[in-house]
Amino acid sequence: MIDGVGARMKELRTRRGLRLADVSESTGVSISILSRLESGLRNPSLDVLLKIARVFHVPLDELVGAPASGDPRVHPKPVRRHGMIFIPLTTRPIGVQAFKVILPGREPDIAITQSIHVGYEWLFVLTGTLHLKIGAELTILGAGEVAEFDTAAPHGMASGSMEPVEVLTLFSAQGEQIHIRDA
Repeated sequence: MIDGVGARMKELRTRRGLRLADVSESTGVSISILSRLESGLRNPSLDVLLKIARVFHVPLDELVGAPASGDPRVHPKPVRRHGMIFIPLTTRPIGVQAFKVILPGREPDIAITQSIHVGYEWLFVLTGTLHLKIGAELTILGAGEVAEFDTAAPHGMASGSMEPVEVLTLFSAQGEQIHIRDA
């Protein structure tokens, strides 16, 4: 399992455009140790592996090349945030992340709280009526409707009635967008 960890480290580092010095600064592991790890001249300790996995935003299993468990199921742990319930549907800490979001019912005349952050979001309304506010613009979406937007714009969403709304959302901090090509 540890075989090839150095090559995987180097591949992850170069794919992200990082130098050994960048990884050293982020992990506190010396450049010379990192170099020996990448070249296979040294075996990493668990402490070093955890630091490196954290810097590259990959699970430890991926870094060490652990065999797949064979169970493709995601075991979501719902998180309650800002009055909403977020159910993660993906396990990778980077790239596109999927969530089922349940927004509680509310009085429609209550203001929608907005926020901004880096990224891009795509959402699909599963049930209910969603009020999506981007900047000053309010868009009302029903079940089966889709929206996408840059999260750098002030945005917020809430139920449009006293009934809860369920939304499937894809979020990417890197800003991937939907691309449709003609056949």
